[in-house]
Amino acid sequence: MLLRLAPFLFVLLWSTGFIASKVAAEYAEPFTLLAIRFALVLAILLPWVLLTARPWPNSSIAWQTALSGFLIHTAYLGGVLYALREGMPAGIVAIVVSTQPILTALLAGPLLSEWPDRRHWLGLGIGIAGVAMVLWPRLGIASLEGGFGFVALLGAFAALAGITLGTLNQKKFGMSGDLIALTTVQYVAAFLSSLLFALVTEQMDVQWTVDFWLAMLWLVVVLSIGAIGLLLMMIRASAVSKVTSLFYLVPAVTALMAAVMFDETLHSLQFAGIALVMFAVFFIRKSNTRDG
Repeated sequence: MLLRLAPFLFVLLWSTGFIASKVAAEYAEPFTLLAIRFALVLAILLPWVLLTARPWPNSSIAWQTALSGFLIHTAYLGGVLYALREGMPAGIVAIVVSTQPILTALLAGPLLSEWPDRRHWLGLGIGIAGVAMVLWPRLGIASLEGGFGFVALLGAFAALAGITLGTLNQKKFGMSGDLIALTTVQYVAAFLSSLLFALVTEQMDVQWTVDFWLAMLWLVVVLSIGAIGLLLMMIRASAVSKVTSLFYLVPAVTALMAAVMFDETLHSLQFAGIALVMFAVFFIRKSNTRDG
């Protein structure tokens, strides 16, 4: 039952991450924010693992899991936060990252021997067309208004690379063992790497406001434990290219949330693109993926 509900829950929870991150990013620098977030996650997960005597993965799997943690959490979230900090609207960040299914499908064959069928590829093409319809007008408007520039784009595409390579690596090397212990190893690597980046590149100033703590509480419990747990569970149970097709749905939900909370407007072309993306995800999830 949880696996059946997981896709819907994941899309809803994952979409809120862009909103909560935008709020929290107003009070702390990107990697400082991540270091605090991951420390709080570990404060929950480590006692859980130790008190319930969860089996730790062997050294080989642990190193690969740590790499996945760096990519999925530090690289991905750090890129998202930098894009938001540089003025990219939350909905646009989500759209850029949602192109992950294309990269995943291209790499899943040679890396995982998961070969999408023609229907899957057609769905990916429809999806990327929909994403382009949503992305293009906003990029043009933001550029004319000086809303964001190259650094924001660089952050967003670094996030895209991180989440794509991290999920592929997790599927290839990190699927055996206790899921809670594997998640804990991921966050140890994420905490250490984000703390290092914060110490080297940032002032590590934090405004400890009520809004910051509320956003942080949501990011820690709902996103870092809830949504990431659902993602890892789905990767373990299904072809990774099908799981990542869910990222096509995130821009629609995020853009609607951002429109309400941050007065970010949507144009008619973007609504048409969102509808096309939603159709593409349904189309992809009805496709077949062959192994070998």
